[in-house]
Amino acid sequence: MIFAAPELEPQEVEVLKAIEQLKGELNFAMPRRWLGVMRRNTFARAIQGSNSIEGYHVTMDDAVAAVEQEEPLNPRSKAWFAVSGYRSAMTLILQKADDPHFEYSADFLNALQYMMTAYDLAKNPGRWRPGSIFVQNEATGERVYEGPEADLVPDLMSRLVESLNANERDSPLVNAAMAHLNLVMIHPYSDGNGRMARALQTLVLARSGHNLHPIFISIEEYLGRNTQAYYDILAKVGGGSWQPTRSTKPWIRFCLTAHYRQVNTLKQRNQQIASLWDEMEREASSGRIPERSIASIVNAALGYRIRNANYRNAAEVSLVVAGRDLKAVVAAGLLVAKGEKRGRYYVASPELKSIADRIPQPGEVADPFEKRA
Repeated sequence: MIFAAPELEPQEVEVLKAIEQLKGELNFAMPRRWLGVMRRNTFARAIQGSNSIEGYHVTMDDAVAAVEQEEPLNPRSKAWFAVSGYRSAMTLILQKADDPHFEYSADFLNALQYMMTAYDLAKNPGRWRPGSIFVQNEATGERVYEGPEADLVPDLMSRLVESLNANERDSPLVNAAMAHLNLVMIHPYSDGNGRMARALQTLVLARSGHNLHPIFISIEEYLGRNTQAYYDILAKVGGGSWQPTRSTKPWIRFCLTAHYRQVNTLKQRNQQIASLWDEMEREASSGRIPERSIASIVNAALGYRIRNANYRNAAEVSLVVAGRDLKAVVAAGLLVAKGEKRGRYYVASPELKSIADRIPQPGEVADPFEKRA
């Protein structure tokens, strides 16, 4: 057997309804003008957050470079290969979100895991682990969990795949949370189990028919910001070893809280980007900057470095036009050029930073269960 979803109580049902309402509000409030900026920003944060939990830390600029399949700004490292592989796996997940012919299978999960970990062939990428495995807290080094014996893994993963393909009656958020929990507790791989579990949760959510783009229903960014709480709840539910009869209610509540807080954060970030966009549209209407430069300037205001390559992608212009546009934005006092020749990039000017500082930043979000206690 594998872990089973708990019976939901009225509080959980209320929070589920609140999350769905918030997602509807976010979808309504996100016009197409800045959808690309929101999607890129959110995708990069999800990739950075999920990999940081495993100790693979990259800057947000390099997370964006991974999303856009560009070279990193910093020297290549193991963390870069981990993030780049994760981006490939997540891109496949997004492709499968609305594939009417898709079915979960062990082979598909193994292929995803291979994409994430192929940079280290010593870790058996794409194959079940050959022996026992122990989980430790990356921050403290403490051993917190021992996975089931290796010879149990194929059957347990078959049961998980069967549950994924079943027509579950539970909420998609609950189904996705249970997929995450079961994979991370089975711990079927020599490496990448946490990343796989989080990616699988996103895949189940992506295939649940939400109106929102799949990347906006992921909680990977939230888990990266709350790594210790994430470790703590898995340790509490897991009990130190494979015990699938333990209660999963604390885990479900944790995931619902994560969804509630993450969608609120996205609503706040959407409003922040909307305000920045409005400010830059005024600049464009005055003739100071090209209208097609707005998306890149907004990204700079959010703290990202702009390169000619990602400007070209965002504005859909040639190398020469991109160079001319960037020169105009620098002349307008909104960007500052750094570096020389191929290493040149652009950052927000003091004027642009001042504009951004006047706009409210995303803040803390209350625990939805405390409000309903």
